[in-house]
Amino acid sequence: MLRMSHIRKEFPGVVALDDVSFRMFPGEVHALMGENGAGKSTLIKVLTGVYGVDAGTIELDGARVAFSGPGEAQRSGVSTVYQEVNLCPNLSVAENICLGKEPRRRGRIDWRETRRRAAALLARLDVEVDVSAELGGCSIAVQQLVAIARALDVEARVLVLDEPTSSLDAGEVEQLLNVVRSLRDQGMAILFVSHFIEQVFAVADRMTVLRNGKLIGEYRTEEITPVDLVTRMIGKELAALEDIEDAGHSRSDVAGAPVFLEAGDVGRKGGVAPFSLDIRSGEVVGLAGLLGSGRTELARLLFGADHADSGSVRIDGEPVSLKTPRTGLDHRIAFCSENRKTEGLVEELTVRENIVLALQASRGWARPIPRRRQDEIAERYIKALDIRPANAEAKVGDLSGGNQQKVLLARWLITEPRLLILDEPTRGIDIGAKTEIQRLVARLSGEGMAVVFISAELEEVLRLSHRVVVLRDRAVVAVLDNETLTADQVMATMAEGVAR
Repeated sequence: MLRMSHIRKEFPGVVALDDVSFRMFPGEVHALMGENGAGKSTLIKVLTGVYGVDAGTIELDGARVAFSGPGEAQRSGVSTVYQEVNLCPNLSVAENICLGKEPRRRGRIDWRETRRRAAALLARLDVEVDVSAELGGCSIAVQQLVAIARALDVEARVLVLDEPTSSLDAGEVEQLLNVVRSLRDQGMAILFVSHFIEQVFAVADRMTVLRNGKLIGEYRTEEITPVDLVTRMIGKELAALEDIEDAGHSRSDVAGAPVFLEAGDVGRKGGVAPFSLDIRSGEVVGLAGLLGSGRTELARLLFGADHADSGSVRIDGEPVSLKTPRTGLDHRIAFCSENRKTEGLVEELTVRENIVLALQASRGWARPIPRRRQDEIAERYIKALDIRPANAEAKVGDLSGGNQQKVLLARWLITEPRLLILDEPTRGIDIGAKTEIQRLVARLSGEGMAVVFISAELEEVLRLSHRVVVLRDRAVVAVLDNETLTADQVMATMAEGVAR
């Protein structure tokens, strides 16, 4: 049905897709797998005409195509349903399904035919819902199914489902997977993108794995195990990884150190299932799991960025309610977000202004930090972290990714935290900056700071951590001692949900 051959797509300084080939058959569910940055989204956007290609060809039903945009792709039978439902909640179910292509009679919209056509499309999905009801009053699951029905209304031959189950509960997921199976049995070619391994193995007939913009392979589902899939997605050798040679860091047992934070059955519905975890001073606790496993959600609960709806937290043995980030700051917890551009840095401000931001917030805006003190702080941390260029008045948006990450670290280090939570601190930066940040984490741990370290790169987690918390499908499935832990043990736990 569809063949993409030797696709190459470049952006300034980045090769997003490098000689990637991909094919789909009618009557088959094909899963596209890979970690964040693997190239999945770029491949979908190339297929649907959002991006042009720098090299390679696309064929649909044997005919070469080059879509000028998603509209042309839809008219040719390639339709996409995205993770975020892009519909109009203030309109009815029927209006959303037929929006832009409403049946007309005598120059006006034929509302009876609109409702009939919408009901017929939903019946094809075995969905019973009042098509006259306002979409915003329906569950997220129904909204997803309405989006699929809308895609079918353009007579799609290839249906792309991008993370369609990410916001659904178990019952809703099963309903949607049944719809996918039904459409497959009707002869449709379905591209299924999901970070939930169990769902992929439950519904996919074939899967293609991408890593760092390259094709790793195409596999029939029965020919690959979950452990093999995780290994291909992450791409790490299963040999023991070298330690960081840093005088301040030791892999010795930290069990005797005082407990800084205790979390007991802490969880948040829709975020991460209840978990219990203690974090000791000087300990690096690594969080391992595939994209969407709940790593970031757990970190946000520990900081107070999200408020837990179950369990309790103690700091230094005293009960604490981590309701807001300010509460986390007050207890000397710092959180470097994964998305430094939208949740971390203010790109229009200078390096100096970004560095002092958290300290100023903790003091309150009624007590501004004197400019001379700001200059001293910025100069000290620019030198300590080797931020380049060494110009406190440079706009942070003009810095490289690695130097932006150092600015974000400097912001939190000047608050003198007792627990530093780092969510993907080395993503998208060069190897030199990555090594410096890893050594900094090791040194801070050696000086007694507790660190929660999140990385999609398993070698980083194993290199730095005393213990590794493994997550799968938004739940903690194991807490593993890292004295003799190997990468294959962690990957097996990530894939199977059971510690070996």
